[in-house]
Amino acid sequence: MTVFGGIYSGKKVLVTGHTGFKGSWLTAWLLSLGAEVAGYSLDVPTSPANFEVLELGRRITHIQGDIRDRAALTKAVQDFAPDAIFHLAAQALVRESYREPAYTIEANAMGTLNVMEAVRLTPSVQALVLITSDKAYRNDEWVWGYRETDHLGGEDPYSASKGCAEIIAHSYMQSFFGNGPRSATTRAGNVIGGGDWAADRIVPDCARAWAKGEPVSIRSPWATRPWQHVLEPLSGYLWLGAKLLENAQGPFPLDKQAFNFGPAADVNNPVAEVVDALAAYWSGFSSEMDRSGCAGMKECTLLKLCCDKALSHLQWRAAMPFAETIRFTAEWYRAYYREQADMFAFTMAQIAEYTEKARAQDIAWTR
Repeated sequence: MTVFGGIYSGKKVLVTGHTGFKGSWLTAWLLSLGAEVAGYSLDVPTSPANFEVLELGRRITHIQGDIRDRAALTKAVQDFAPDAIFHLAAQALVRESYREPAYTIEANAMGTLNVMEAVRLTPSVQALVLITSDKAYRNDEWVWGYRETDHLGGEDPYSASKGCAEIIAHSYMQSFFGNGPRSATTRAGNVIGGGDWAADRIVPDCARAWAKGEPVSIRSPWATRPWQHVLEPLSGYLWLGAKLLENAQGPFPLDKQAFNFGPAADVNNPVAEVVDALAAYWSGFSSEMDRSGCAGMKECTLLKLCCDKALSHLQWRAAMPFAETIRFTAEWYRAYYREQADMFAFTMAQIAEYTEKARAQDIAWTR
């Protein structure tokens, strides 16, 4: 049985930020769908890195370039002539945005501008999916989920950069993409899964520390997040991209829209619970609770998304409960650190298992 309508088989797809955590998982999934993939990224952001662990560099067209370099990006897009583009390249850390605010805004806001300009000048592109963040919303610390029509922006440089990216993208869509390509923006957050080694994230911090037999320091143990496995929003991005590709000609109501992709409304667990759940798969762990906070760095303690629009228009919903999200994540790291497994094969097996879980629930993209 095919997934995503079989639309990606034989298609040329370019992924910006393909060396990052989400980008590398998306690249692997596109390969499993039969796509010809090219990636555009400045560098490999961490060591180790999922991109290198999965040996994606030899499986795709790997282009090293800066998203801030409009001429280089445009040339790369025109040379590859993709049917579809997924834009993920970004400076993705809130705390880093305080250390490097100008770079964060240049990469996230002006980088998005450069992608839109490259697409405007490349006739081959039929579909464009831009991935921003749940932090594109101005966080008013309310208890209900943010909808796609709520205010954008935020107090920290990262949130501001993502709000700007959304505004720039929709300006280009309305001004230049009237007759194509089909395009949309997407917002998701608090994604976890194997292969993430970014700094200042609780799951990579646990994996690094426990693999060395060291305790992990938890800076905000009681902060709650709507955790989801990386494959959950990626299924939404791929399904939205497939619908845009299917309707590359003629009127289409999903064109030029924004979509949230998040877990079920009842998934909202504190950081300490995530650590305890991961520890069940990792014997001999220890942790240290840091109650001091991060002086001068405002980071939201509560941010949820309302995903009713994705459910209504795409019949998309998350497929895994919190316990399965933790199991998938812990088993990936255990396979890497303790079993020295073939991680490309292991990752493909997790994609297949996740697909079967979604199919058992008759989620639309699996039909």
